Amino acid sequence: MAVAAAAKVIGSKPSECFQFQDPDTWICNTELESDVVVEVGEISFHLHKSQLISRSGTLQKLINESTGDEDDGKQCTVQLDGIPGGPEAFRLAAMFCYDVKMELNAGNVVQLRCAAEHLAMTEEYGEENLVEQAEAFLSQVLGTWNDAVRALHACDAVLPDAEDLLIVPRCIDSLASKACADPTLFGWPMLEYYTAKSLEETAVWDGVSAAAGKPRSLGADWWYKQASSFRLPVYKRLIAAVQSKGMSPENVAGSLMHYARRHLSGLRRHGDRHSDGSSRGGASGTTTVLSDGDQRTLLEEVVAMLPAEKGVTPARFLLGLLRTATVLHASAACRDALERRAGNQLEEAALEDLLIPNTGYSAETLYDVDSAQRMVEQFMMTSTSAFAASPEITDEGHLLDAPSAELMPVSTVAKLVDGYLAEVGTDTNLKLSKFQTIAALVPDYARAIEDGLYRAIDIYLKAHPWLTDSEREQLCRLMNCQKLSLEACTHAAQNERLPLRVVVQVLFFEQLRLRTTVAGWFFVADNADQGSSSDNCVLPRRTGDDDLEDFAAGSEETMNEDGLASARHGELSPPAMSVEEVRQRVSELDEVRSSMRQEIRKLEKPKSALCRVLAKLGLGLGGRSSSRERRQQQQTMPLPGASDKRRRSFGC
Repeated sequence: MAVAAAAKVIGSKPSECFQFQDPDTWICNTELESDVVVEVGEISFHLHKSQLISRSGTLQKLINESTGDEDDGKQCTVQLDGIPGGPEAFRLAAMFCYDVKMELNAGNVVQLRCAAEHLAMTEEYGEENLVEQAEAFLSQVLGTWNDAVRALHACDAVLPDAEDLLIVPRCIDSLASKACADPTLFGWPMLEYYTAKSLEETAVWDGVSAAAGKPRSLGADWWYKQASSFRLPVYKRLIAAVQSKGMSPENVAGSLMHYARRHLSGLRRHGDRHSDGSSRGGASGTTTVLSDGDQRTLLEEVVAMLPAEKGVTPARFLLGLLRTATVLHASAACRDALERRAGNQLEEAALEDLLIPNTGYSAETLYDVDSAQRMVEQFMMTSTSAFAASPEITDEGHLLDAPSAELMPVSTVAKLVDGYLAEVGTDTNLKLSKFQTIAALVPDYARAIEDGLYRAIDIYLKAHPWLTDSEREQLCRLMNCQKLSLEACTHAAQNERLPLRVVVQVLFFEQLRLRTTVAGWFFVADNADQGSSSDNCVLPRRTGDDDLEDFAAGSEETMNEDGLASARHGELSPPAMSVEEVRQRVSELDEVRSSMRQEIRKLEKPKSALCRVLAKLGLGLGGRSSSRERRQQQQTMPLPGASDKRRRSFGC
């Protein structure tokens, strides 16, 4: 069952004794005529001196000063300025003086306590006076979460009196203690709000709720929503209090994220997928729309309060704050802090989060590429220092010996950078030097396959057709042609935007890969034949084309990264490519080579160095030999990895 909100009724006389009359006048209906008028702001209270003097030291002093030596029966007027809570608080205090029934609750006890202190309604002017009764009830209010929240909200109207009476720090300390406690251990009265809400949403069967006595379980974030309804100064003090009481950094960060999403319109406008509707308000159900200046101040304060531990704040939220900080023109220190924190955990980010619009008046590019560059630099700097203890990670030759868990973040960021370059590469204002700088930040060992970088380079070349040949070659030097996949090589071989030298390199490495693969088959076939001959005492025989097809169809070999087949534990794995696939690929390369020869003939006389490269690939321009002659030349070309006795003729 939900615990009822704290309330207390004091007084014995009916409340009808106090009546409100126009214009702005309160009167007390008694047998005696009013002899004092107390003016509080624009409201006048027609009361009796005897009742007020017997309870309030302040009113006793003011009335005596107003009447002086005049007849006591004459009506006097007292101006009461600066009373906390205004006319409403004074009305409750006056009702207490007349012993009229009134209700104390979490919403009015703070104002009444401050008003009683201002009116000096202490034990000196009557037993069980208003100060003592309000103080006792306030202690009861602070025992429950929901009432303490209401009391802390009520303090906003009576500052700084609530500060002087230590009501604000007492409320904050009470809330912090309850937020840090485990609600499942003690059955805190803080469950009242959430349990009542769950019971209201539960269907009632025969007048009895089926969920009665079964309050829903609360997670660590149960206090986020109501805490986010406080003003920033109060909320900062609450966060400091929960941190001092040992709350985990994850819970502190979660509360700050909830608070920021509720009050920063930029985070809501960009559709943070973690938002759960908290922007619609907390206890009061509404959220005041802050000005840009107030939002900028709030954002800077939230960033300063975020826990310093890495990983407790998601990178997506940090980048959302950075985007909002850019729009609000937050301080440089705030943006630098966000870039540094987001850069340290950049592997958690998504591409859409990294695309931060450039809002500067003098901005040339659509997105803030400088900010992205600084975050990548920060990540690589921390990653390099983390990998310093493992030299094998930075050595490409020992890359396979490095733990995959250590390389995973760098590889993830490499893919993120390649995707980012492909996205910003369409911007015609993006300078070549900036593109090269960002791409070069990723170490070579982080990219196992460079298809993503090739795609980004191709997009940039398409968006910048005015680049010179030297600039195109300079850009393509970022890419390692040996790490391109088969699909990327096929696309690059037919890509007119790439420099001719790069296309030649792609074809060269593709042919070298195919030759190495075929040579690996022959190497394993040779070992298999030798093993068979040793068992059956038969000399190895020469394998023909039909034998090679039978071997490829029935073998269970696997190719290692050098293209050579390896057998482990006496078992063979299937080849990476079948003979038909290799022949088809060779045919495609021949067609590409023929088309390139025709294009090269149309060009001017090529440089000697390029001619030597083309000659090595069989793309020489000097001769017009027939297809039969070319096949004879290819048949005499030795295959790497094969023994002298097992050299085969296979057109590559």
